[in-house]
Amino acid sequence: MKKLFLMTIVFAVAITSAQNLPPVAELLKAVESRTTMTTDAKAHASVTQQKGRQGTKELEMTYYRRDKGDAFLIVLTAPENEKGNGYLRDGDNFWMYRRNTRTFQHINRDESISGTDAQADDFEKRKLTELYVPATDANGKEIVSAEMLGQIPVWRFELKAKVSDVSYPKKTYWVRQDNQLVLKEQNYALSGTLMQTAYYLKYTTIDSHYLPVEMVFVDEFEKGNKTMVKLSGISTEKLGDDVFTKAYLENQSK
Repeated sequence: MKKLFLMTIVFAVAITSAQNLPPVAELLKAVESRTTMTTDAKAHASVTQQKGRQGTKELEMTYYRRDKGDAFLIVLTAPENEKGNGYLRDGDNFWMYRRNTRTFQHINRDESISGTDAQADDFEKRKLTELYVPATDANGKEIVSAEMLGQIPVWRFELKAKVSDVSYPKKTYWVRQDNQLVLKEQNYALSGTLMQTAYYLKYTTIDSHYLPVEMVFVDEFEKGNKTMVKLSGISTEKLGDDVFTKAYLENQSK
């Protein structure tokens, strides 16, 4: 009888915990509402690439972003051999610009930034709710759980892509329970192979919204490779429409 009583309690606790888990769709909306900026932004970005056998590579760049229209521009400012190169999102197009040939090349979202583990889509802001749906288990239930990431209570949940135009068809997120900010993200190939782990170490607030300013991207496919990104000198002054154009990028490289 005592054993049956204990089993009943455990079962009741499990049911209560499951009922308290938030729907993944609500978590996605909360993440978006926290991090979708209503202003333009310009910042200095420092990128440090560490490769197991090649050592460390330092990059400096100016980063322009406009959430409305999902536009962004990156202009490299250092080292000298990269200075003037850049990346542009213009509508549905991604372009890579090379100063030495003065040519634009159409690229995919999974293109690396100057050979680092940071990718083009790490700098853009596309709505998760438009790209992904909750992943489900064999019983058709959403894969979501309450966990601890270090000392921080988080929601862990899994997503699968509903469109083909994404770098990773499967994702897992660890989101703070108190403010719905992403702390950790794992990205998978369609086969289920873990390709990249991203850590969002620090955020800043801009007009009541959050912008990640310190991030680490770990290459899980080629062990020993990782990229650290830091943003500083953030300005929210309105940017002209001409900033997010090929002509502006070409002019910055002169």
